[in-house]
Amino acid sequence: MGKDHKNLAVHLTQRRKEAGITQANLAEAVQVSRKSINAIENGIYIPSTVLSLKIAMVLNCRVEDLFKLHDGTFPLLMESDKYE
Repeated sequence: MGKDHKNLAVHLTQRRKEAGITQANLAEAVQVSRKSINAIENGIYIPSTVLSLKIAMVLNCRVEDLFKLHDGTFPLLMESDKYE
């Protein structure tokens, strides 16, 4: 995916702060560096599925609460009501 992640909305910072957890604490809990958490929050690095699941578990939320594709990224998402 490269370093251009304009289609990914990252809500990790907000969720982490709402939980009262520092980047360092979250990093320790999921066994990565604080710099990794910072890079994820700034959209520089997209975490693996396993790391995303660990972060969501620590923050007591779903992965989808942390990472979302912007509306309009995929045409079928915009028209999903047609297929229900």
